[in-house]
Amino acid sequence: MGRSVWAIRGATTVARDTPEEVFQATQELLPAMLDANGLGVADVISIVFTATEDIKSTFPAAAARSIGFEEVPLMCAREMDVEGSLPLCVRVLMHVSRENGAGPARWVYLRGATVLREDL
Repeated sequence: MGRSVWAIRGATTVARDTPEEVFQATQELLPAMLDANGLGVADVISIVFTATEDIKSTFPAAAARSIGFEEVPLMCAREMDVEGSLPLCVRVLMHVSRENGAGPARWVYLRGATVLREDL
């Protein structure tokens, strides 16, 4: 049937900006994104992380590498600092290779980030 490239979105929040919190939230989100879409790490092409201005303790990519994403290109960037936006938030744009006909991509929003996509 063949494969195609898909982009899958996800986000989560942390209670406090500590390396432990960022690692825990990221390590919870990435497997949830894979599971929701029937994928494994080998299907991931690359991941772009953004973090809000109030997250400075560590890189979400470091958390990803610690759970098996060592061979996946990872990039972290700063989220735009928009007044009234959700604080302490890590967002993910995961590029994956999926089987054609696999159905719609399932985006995953956890913790306080569920308010970003209440339609999901």
